[in-house]
Amino acid sequence: MTVARPSLTIAALALAGATTITACTTTSMQPTGPGGSFGTVPAAAAGPQHAGTITWAEAPSSGPTWILPIFPSAALSVSNTNQFDFEMWRPLYWFDDGVQPIQTPALSLAYAPTWSDGHRTVTVTLKSTYKWSDGQPISSRDVLFFYDEVEAAIHQDPANWGLSTAGLGIPDEVASVTTPTPNTVVFTMKKAVNPEWFLDDELSTITPMPAHAWAKASDNRPVLDFTVAPNATRIYRYLARESMSLSTYTTNPLWQVVDGPYRLTSFNSTGAFTMAPNSSYGGPHAAEVSALQAVPFTSVETEFDAVRTGNIDVGYLPLIDVSQAKTAESHGYNVFGYPAFGFSYVAYNFADATGDFNKIIAQLYVRQALAHLENEQAYIRAFFDGAAGPDYGPIPDVPASPFTPADAETDPYPFSVPAAISLLRSHGWRVSTAGTDMCAKPGTGPRECGAGISAGTRLAFNLIYASDSPVVKEMVTDLASEAARAGITISLLGQTYGYILTHYGNAAGTGTSSVDKWAMLDWGGIGDAPYPTTLGTFNGPGAGNTGSYNDPTANALIDASVASGSPVAVKAEASYLTEDQPGLFQPNPDTIVVWKKSLSGPPTSFAALTQGYLNPEYWYYSDSRVIPTPAPSRA
Repeated sequence: MTVARPSLTIAALALAGATTITACTTTSMQPTGPGGSFGTVPAAAAGPQHAGTITWAEAPSSGPTWILPIFPSAALSVSNTNQFDFEMWRPLYWFDDGVQPIQTPALSLAYAPTWSDGHRTVTVTLKSTYKWSDGQPISSRDVLFFYDEVEAAIHQDPANWGLSTAGLGIPDEVASVTTPTPNTVVFTMKKAVNPEWFLDDELSTITPMPAHAWAKASDNRPVLDFTVAPNATRIYRYLARESMSLSTYTTNPLWQVVDGPYRLTSFNSTGAFTMAPNSSYGGPHAAEVSALQAVPFTSVETEFDAVRTGNIDVGYLPLIDVSQAKTAESHGYNVFGYPAFGFSYVAYNFADATGDFNKIIAQLYVRQALAHLENEQAYIRAFFDGAAGPDYGPIPDVPASPFTPADAETDPYPFSVPAAISLLRSHGWRVSTAGTDMCAKPGTGPRECGAGISAGTRLAFNLIYASDSPVVKEMVTDLASEAARAGITISLLGQTYGYILTHYGNAAGTGTSSVDKWAMLDWGGIGDAPYPTTLGTFNGPGAGNTGSYNDPTANALIDASVASGSPVAVKAEASYLTEDQPGLFQPNPDTIVVWKKSLSGPPTSFAALTQGYLNPEYWYYSDSRVIPTPAPSRA
């Protein structure tokens, strides 16, 4: 399902520089490869592989704050999961292959699941190649331990497991979990589910935990039977309490029992940490695995200074510095950028009664007209310096997904002010290119304005946008300018991202008092799960349904995505939403990463950095004269 990630999108967009569409800039390094990609990833270097200490740049204010693999909502972030915990504890199924959101069997702890009983029962078989760092095998009880502790966490407070959805998936749709053999786990569902969805979005969230070392309620207590509910609750409270103690991460013996490629060796309050290779790791890795040193920075400027001076091995290039890509290359770095899997969009408020906006935006032709007024390709050239991918619906064209519908591969509503004007005129609006359009033909006929829109209603409404981001301001400013050419008056109001979270969005906990205060809202975007259903975002009762979009056909298609057995159900869902335009979809910015040319490994392991995954176990130095990169100043 989709996971709201406005902070990630805004953080990326906020780094973009300012320009205009009429005066496009020309960067020193233009995009290459598939649409949306920037730069290239070289092939792995041949010859001897040498280990060292790889320094990796953390984004500002993104240091880890949680270590237990059961993540509460407040700690559900890439910096806690993909870039920290996954180094020490691997999920049951790994869903990233470079820039592709697909399963990687080599990095998964289990073989492909098998289904029976009409998609009500799924059997998972663990691989024998993985084990715990203390020598104990990873068993089916370790999977059951995780599941039972998730249940205990949710029973205490649903927010204790940030990936749960009430009434859906794990654990709510599971009738029972059994462990018939030490390497076999059987999940029996209460009703049939979509196998693709359950694997991609549910089983992939399971991280086996070492029951033999963690199933206790205090430091010196014996191991408890976690299948007894009161014991599971006591264990969860103990583990969660220990996870809050950041100062003991490296001294607490709990966190030294790992199955991933690394174990933690140092950690401090700034977010800096170091990891040493786990010699017992059973997955693929370089011939000699290097240590990892995570280096925090207080700003993107200080991080880029470290790149310019060669004081970081793996870092990133802020969008505001895209034109400096050649500079990074000249200082010995490879450069590659790619959009993250998900979508950015302007939300429509289908509940805003101000000026009858709710009646206006309910008309598909109005949403189509607004889509025709957005010039995505020009935005990418002018505002992103080419470092972004086009996006026309809830599943983007890039990164490539097996679920991308055909109508999302090309713009279904290409930029055209005349097309927007034609739509409005053909539906009863008196278009005034020097003023504001008015409804001249009220009614529900095919050439009339639509239900609830009275004569004289004006096409005038507001758009709230995140003022923290220069590129967001550029996009909405251009949209308002083009809309004015079609007689649509859009009043812009910039607010900080934090203010927007508190005061706007119908699903943001702000209550009904905010519903009539905004018509359109540009606050970021959505991160897609591998199986990219928009359940929770665009279904009527969705907890993350920012704009109260509620369409019967969409609801049925979304339900089918998680309940039917069709492997293409989510593609049908995305195709309909791309056509129906529940929001105004925008370009997805690239995440641009850099790494020293002396550092090598499989190309997919570096490409995966753009998706938030960190796989240093694959990397090696191709230069035998390896000198550990000094940690840069964090001032």
